[in-house]
Amino acid sequence: MEGYPGERRGSPGRAERLSERMLDEFVALHGPALRASGVPEQLWGRLLHKLEHEVFDAGDMFGIMQVEEVEEAEDEASREAQRKQPNPGSELCYKVIVTSENGVRADDPNSIFLIDHAWTCRVEHARKQLQQVPGLLHRMANLMGIEFHGEVPSPEAVALVLEEMWKFNQTYQLAHGTAEEKVPVWYVMDEFGSRIQHADMPSFATAPFFYMPQQVAYTLLWPLRDLDTGEEVTRDFAYGEADPLIRKCMLLPWAPADMLDLSSSTPEPPAKYYQAILEENKEKLPLAISPVARPQGHIFRVHSDMQQVLCHLTHPRFTFTESEADADILYHFSHFKDYRALSQERPQVLLNQFPCENLLTVKDCLASIARRAGGPEGPPWLPRTFNLRTELPQFVSYFQQRERRGEDNHWICKPWNLARSLDTHVTNNLNSIIRHRESTPKVVSKYIESPVLFLREDVGNVKFDIRYVVLLRSVKPLSLFVYDVFWLRFSNRPFELNDLDDYKKHFTVMNYDPDVVLKQVHYDEFIPQFEKQYPEFPWSGVQAEIFKAFTELFQVACAKPPPMGLCDYPSSRAVYAVDLMLKWESRPDGTRVMQPQILEVNFNPDCERACRYHPTFFNDVFSTLFLDETNDCHVTRII
Repeated sequence: MEGYPGERRGSPGRAERLSERMLDEFVALHGPALRASGVPEQLWGRLLHKLEHEVFDAGDMFGIMQVEEVEEAEDEASREAQRKQPNPGSELCYKVIVTSENGVRADDPNSIFLIDHAWTCRVEHARKQLQQVPGLLHRMANLMGIEFHGEVPSPEAVALVLEEMWKFNQTYQLAHGTAEEKVPVWYVMDEFGSRIQHADMPSFATAPFFYMPQQVAYTLLWPLRDLDTGEEVTRDFAYGEADPLIRKCMLLPWAPADMLDLSSSTPEPPAKYYQAILEENKEKLPLAISPVARPQGHIFRVHSDMQQVLCHLTHPRFTFTESEADADILYHFSHFKDYRALSQERPQVLLNQFPCENLLTVKDCLASIARRAGGPEGPPWLPRTFNLRTELPQFVSYFQQRERRGEDNHWICKPWNLARSLDTHVTNNLNSIIRHRESTPKVVSKYIESPVLFLREDVGNVKFDIRYVVLLRSVKPLSLFVYDVFWLRFSNRPFELNDLDDYKKHFTVMNYDPDVVLKQVHYDEFIPQFEKQYPEFPWSGVQAEIFKAFTELFQVACAKPPPMGLCDYPSSRAVYAVDLMLKWESRPDGTRVMQPQILEVNFNPDCERACRYHPTFFNDVFSTLFLDETNDCHVTRII
């Protein structure tokens, strides 16, 4: 390890041994993250010293230079973007340059620098922080070039910062903790870091770094080559992306461009796409087996790790066993993977999952298979959806096309496989959507701008969604049932297409926060209230359209062999929750209809409310799925 100034050379002393031990511990804790970020190992020792002693010495090596750029935009989209700038006219631009008279050497162990963060937040808290944290709005407005005067945060200034921050935000997420703690964190580097400009061939690299002993996040800066005095410090804003078209899309927040000539069509991905998902999930498909016949009146031994099942399954044809090896039925909460071994060793064992059911339950796969029903645009029962990882150029083109036509352009950005609306954002800001792609894998779906609303007398007209429990008994032949009781969730504020970060206005999931009012209306109370509010739409007709959507969804999900479709495994059964909303749609003749919009399909849903209000729920589920007896069950066969 390089010696620090003032250390004595010679035989290792106590201080040096201590330093070596600290470095070993540092590498054990942070080495994987540093390697993943590409930080050269010769910089790690000095990095540890700077972290331990909070050494911010970038000011000794670099300076910020202010320049005035007057550039004539090449196309209409660029000119329009210039007109929308918070400070029209000549744009002030800042550059970071090397000021050290000796320049910067890439092989110098001291050539790694800490950049502090001026603002760290999760997106849903950003507005409140700007309104409430003293000095934050002033600092951000100044950093982003937004004029703001006065002491009280004005709504206009807050809105401008929330729009402009996507040109300055960086992101990281914690690898451990609860689902809430893993939601991506966004941060703005301090004035020095935020002045570093983009270059396709950058002179420096940056990476977020979370120093665990102090629980503090920094950005690391290190040179990619030697620089002389006066040379500019740049970084690649689309770091790691080699595809020129994707890079162009990723750089749109800083370099506006017209993408209208690109096709926005999104056909279903090829077979190799689904094969890659199967391999990534480490799922092994079963061998072909024949259905197992059991004697009349057979008592099934059930092994389950689900407390709701253990507490509420009381049907006399089922008994519980603690031995997985003795079970006739495996009813597990976690995802099953090795169907091949199960089909070879215990083909008679029934289980509550289908191979490849992620095609339904993961949002990007759901959108892909749905195109079998509606073509590249998707079916009428699914909002237009793009996979931001694989379909970013098509989405940008589609967004710009809608913008040119003056159509509504509100979108909802969702992680592929998180529930409870975590890390889910409503926006009409293209820059925001493009940047969200840098955190977790996401899809972006057309936000329902004209939802069918429900009048809450205590609040007003609010959004609501509906959850149906569907029971899949077999793939071939396709056998699908719907539980007769459905569940409702309501927003807590009247719906308007504004305040897009107002959770209580735009979301309906209220049952995970004890401090939030949870409005509950039972289905048999809801139906007459709904029909009173919309007398020309009897619920029987609305539900028929919902069941038609379910039918088409499961038909396309089972239309192709695995891994492109659900696997026909005779020992599989499954329970899914399908969440949906209703939206207003105009037919060619001008009549308005309520069009179901499937939002997501959930694996092994929480059935706490079902069990509380309908104690026979799991008896009905098990009787339908495993006994094929439905006469006394609260289910309706739809396929």
